[in-house]
Amino acid sequence: MATRYPIGITGFSISNWLTLGFSFAPKDVAWRFPLAFQIFFTLCIYALCPFLPDSPRLLIRKGKYEEAKDVLAALQGHGATAESPSVRAQFDVIKDILDREHVNTYSWWQLVSGRGPPGLLRRMILGAWMQAMNQVSGINITSYYMSYIFINALGISELLSRILAACGSVDYLIFACLAYFVIERYGRRKVMMCSAAACSICWICIAIATGVAAHGGDSYVTGSVAVAFFFAFFASFGMGVLGVPWLYPTEINALEMRTKGASLAMATNWICNYAVVQATLPGVQNLGYKYWIVWAVICAAFIPITYFFYPETANRTLEDIDRFFETRPGVLIFNNKLATQLERPQVYIEQDEQFALHAEKGDGWSGDEGKAANEVSIEKMA
Repeated sequence: MATRYPIGITGFSISNWLTLGFSFAPKDVAWRFPLAFQIFFTLCIYALCPFLPDSPRLLIRKGKYEEAKDVLAALQGHGATAESPSVRAQFDVIKDILDREHVNTYSWWQLVSGRGPPGLLRRMILGAWMQAMNQVSGINITSYYMSYIFINALGISELLSRILAACGSVDYLIFACLAYFVIERYGRRKVMMCSAAACSICWICIAIATGVAAHGGDSYVTGSVAVAFFFAFFASFGMGVLGVPWLYPTEINALEMRTKGASLAMATNWICNYAVVQATLPGVQNLGYKYWIVWAVICAAFIPITYFFYPETANRTLEDIDRFFETRPGVLIFNNKLATQLERPQVYIEQDEQFALHAEKGDGWSGDEGKAANEVSIEKMA
């Protein structure tokens, strides 16, 4: 999932350049080839699938324990082997959680009605709304309608508009890739809030530039300013609001309902995508420069939402997230150090050390014991 969005933006950039290039081709070729070219990427996926390794969790689920330990050792690196205490401890933690998942399965009705374990419904909502924020930021205004906006709202020629749209897609791709270096280093919360603030500022500047143009300002100057901030928006969005929502639903949802939670998040994403695309043309036509103010306010709203409600998931294992919600934290988490600190909480490190100790002794470590240790450790921390 972490690499999904740069790959997607690569495809988006290629499509923009294909559209520009084939706009000079004969009428039928201009639209047939770009549509048919999508088959190439499907064939690439088919060719690469046999070489993708299975995850440790899938191998454990299939009962291939030794293979799972080998993969965990490879992931840990630093000379770790399948018999290393840290590898055995991580294996025991994952297997314990998967055993509990196998015993406890939940229907959609149970999840929606809150009958599952503590926090399941809340975690589904957090993941789904994070995906909603990805779309209602206004990104698909620029993705789908940039050429239209440049032509109809800024008065730029058709050819130059297509060239600028293609260049904007490269800008988008570069910063989507650069996000890899900041999302893990600074965490989901901080990156999401900073990126949303930058997106909001870009929309405000676009609204000012187009507003000045609408009231008789120099169209060349104001158009240039608006184009510059559309490019800045691509960069700001790509550095955070693009990537964090694709990571978060898979990290925040419990293993018992991870697939259902991810499905709800993806459905929310595409529903919001559809709504934004449907609203854009009437918005530009009827509101003019005021339409950009709407998106500035929405992006600004992401900052308090993330700050107050979203726990940090960077530097946590999936099991750490389960442990956190087992303590029934309050809805507002901004003052909960366990939820907001960037580094992995010490209580979780200590629990894994206990797992390692029990694994070395060979006396096991049950889920109930782990949950009790989690609650005691957190009480001490408080």
